[in-house]
Formats: sequence, C-alpha cells, structure tokens
Amino acid sequence: MRNLVLFLSFAVLVPGCGNPGELGIQERETISREVRTMLHNYFDDIRSGGLMAEFKYLDESEDFFWVPPGYASALTLDSVRTILQLNSEMSQSFDFIWEELRVVPLEAGTAAYTGIVAGTITDSTGAESRTRIIETGVVIKRADGWKILCGQSRSL
Repeated sequence: MRNLVLFLSFAVLVPGCGNPGELGIQERETISREVRTMLHNYFDDIRSGGLMAEFKYLDESEDFFWVPPGYASALTLDSVRTILQLNSEMSQSFDFIWEELRVVPLEAGTAAYTGIVAGTITDSTGAESRTRIIETGVVIKRADGWKILCGQSRSL
C-alpha cells in the first residue's frame, strides 16, 4: 500500500515539474495556424492595398527591427516606413506568396517563422521583376493580433 501511495504521489507531481512555458500539442497547433493565417493575410493585404498595408502587421514597439535584403544592419520601424514609402511610390503592384513556410511556436505569445517568399513586383512603368527571398522572423501576439516583431530577409 505504501508503494502505491508513493507511486501515485510521484505520478501526480512529475508532470508539474516540467518547463512552465512548455506548450501542449493543441496550443502549438493553434499558434502555428494563427501565425500562418496572419502571414498569408499579410501578403493578401499587400497585394490589394500596396506596401503601406504592411504596417498593420508590424509591431510598433521599440523592440521592432528588420534587416532587409542588401542591408548589413537592423533598421527601426521609422526607417522601414521611409523605405516602404519610397518603394510604394515607385511601384504599381506587389504579388508575393509563401513557397515554403515553417512556424515554430516558442511560448504562448511568441513564435518564430522562416520561409521562402516568391513574388512579382510591377513598377510604375509596368515592367515586372520576379524575386525570391528567404525570410526569418519572430512574431508576437498583441491585443489586436499577431505582429512581426523582428527578423531579416535575404535575396536568393
């Protein structure tokens, strides 16, 4: 009987000794699905509203940074805004898709993602250029949804 009590005590206590930040399978699947949906909506909104639609998806905290293709250091949100405004004025349309996308939930409110983006940019003269980019970032859940907190992208 004593062994049974010890076994039951052990069985009850051991699951509580795990990492408090560990996510269950359902939580991981929910986070992954939500982040994937956000990242696909991100490109849908850029396709329909232009580059400035991107700001709906960028975190506005001081922690935000991005390293765009061709840059050797991280940019602040204000610098990203300036670059996007200039590019938006020089282009007619942007059509991006995720060729590959992997989402890794880290905690209840954060996830990492990486993937290959393929796209076509049409400039103000109607000329099209195709691009492929590898992108890696971290997203954070805010009161108004998932936001891109930081990351980097590189042309392939």
